[in-house]
Formats: sequence, structure tokens, C-alpha cells
Amino acid sequence: MTSPRLSKSLTGPSTNPRAAEPTAPRTAMGEPKGVAEGVPNAVRPNPPHSDGRYPVAWLHICAPGRATPTATSRCECGRNRSAVGHPRVLALIDDHTAHRDTCPLRTTTEGRAAA
Repeated sequence: MTSPRLSKSLTGPSTNPRAAEPTAPRTAMGEPKGVAEGVPNAVRPNPPHSDGRYPVAWLHICAPGRATPTATSRCECGRNRSAVGHPRVLALIDDHTAHRDTCPLRTTTEGRAAA
């Protein structure tokens, strides 16, 4: 059994043909826009001013209740240490604190070299 072929147009043929209406000419460039459409262009009134400081070392401690505590000490100089258990975490905290004095990113030789 063959089914009738459906045409792509759902409307039937028109009995009153008419010419297409021309559209208004488009310009190559529209009004200048500050940002892309849909992006808010509100500027924050008082952006924070940096004082030049930024984090160099991080100490992350996780001590969930009765579970075994863990800690991670990372520094941008390449130091990356971790510890598991109460005594080792406490030792890592002390080591992280001591690293502040020996880190090559925090200590400057300018004062020593000038003397």
C-alpha cells in the first residue's frame, strides 16, 4: 500500500500571487556597543585596591570529629607536604610555620646584600 506524498509546504497554492515586498536596507555597522548582548555592563563602584600582597603558602587541615585528621602544606616555591594522624599533623603545622622564615619567595637578600 502506498501513502500519498506529503509536500513540504503545508499551505495550498495561492490563487492571488503577489510580489515580495522589499525590506529596509541594512547598514553594515549598527550602533557601537560596549559589550556583547546579554552581558551586563555595570561597573562596580569601588573596585578593591591591591596592596601588593598575595598568598604564597597554604595550610589545609581537615579534622572531622572522631576521624583521623589530615593536613596539607603547599607553597608556590614548590614545597608540597601532607600528613595523616594527630602527631604528624601537629608536626606539619610547626613545619609550615617554620617554612615562612626559610621560603625563598618570602625572604629577600636585599637587606643582607646591602650590609
